[in-house]
Amino acid sequence: MLSKQLEEFIINNLTEKLNHSISSIKFQSVGGGPINNTYKLTLNNQQNFFLKLNNADRFPNLFVKEKNGLEFLATQHCIQILSVIFCETHDNNQLLILEWIASGPRTGNFWKQFGENLAKLHQCSHLQFGFDEDNYMGSLPQQNSFMNKWVDFFIEKRLTPQMEIALQKNLLSSKHIDSFQKLFKKLDSIFNEERPSLLHGDLWSGNFMCNEQSEPVLIDPAVYFGHRSVDLAMTTLFGGFDRAFYDAYHYHFPLLVNYEEQWEIANLYPLLIHLNLFGQSYLHDINGTLQRFT
Repeated sequence: MLSKQLEEFIINNLTEKLNHSISSIKFQSVGGGPINNTYKLTLNNQQNFFLKLNNADRFPNLFVKEKNGLEFLATQHCIQILSVIFCETHDNNQLLILEWIASGPRTGNFWKQFGENLAKLHQCSHLQFGFDEDNYMGSLPQQNSFMNKWVDFFIEKRLTPQMEIALQKNLLSSKHIDSFQKLFKKLDSIFNEERPSLLHGDLWSGNFMCNEQSEPVLIDPAVYFGHRSVDLAMTTLFGGFDRAFYDAYHYHFPLLVNYEEQWEIANLYPLLIHLNLFGQSYLHDINGTLQRFT
């Protein structure tokens, strides 16, 4: 349950942001996960919003980074992005209030439009790999300092920090580290030279929605400019997207001949994240990739 003080803080901020009075507000818990408490807010019995709430001391600026990522993606006008209403901190609570998306049917055109939209997003580019600020991948900090070469960025800003965490937690052994080092020497021959693509950064099946107009809407980004294989690889991690999605993407931004190799390597990053967050059940897939490429 939210405290009375926190409810009043939310009401005062929403009144200011929406520029209308609030006669009633209802908070309905909608689950969440290991990081956030989440609620459906209903104002005046008619207007709905989505509230995310967590501890500001445990995850400093997590919602600020999420807000910045959502707003940056929205400025590209390539795909629908969840709108931010406000992002504030009250005592040790950080709050993010977003528009409420009512779900609609995934029609035959949904996946085709999704693939086309993501291809457009990936064609938004930058001179270097990285982003203007660091952010989070799940609940773990993600380093985004700009670098000129994708392979160097992938090794230094993505894989190595997670390998170090896993080693400290005794989730990886020195033999695993040796295998990663062997893999690093092969990455130049696996990843092609491409301009940096604007990435959602955490594009698994739980981080998009289908609105009432059967259009894809992106949520929960971990934004940066990287190799587009990162986003595409993550779509395959937990079941995969519909074939029409990949066909449409390929039509608008053709895949490379060795895209499957690139995707498998790219997925080492989210697999390491999951290893560090949830434990050794993810080590099997990491071992499989290391064995195939080293």
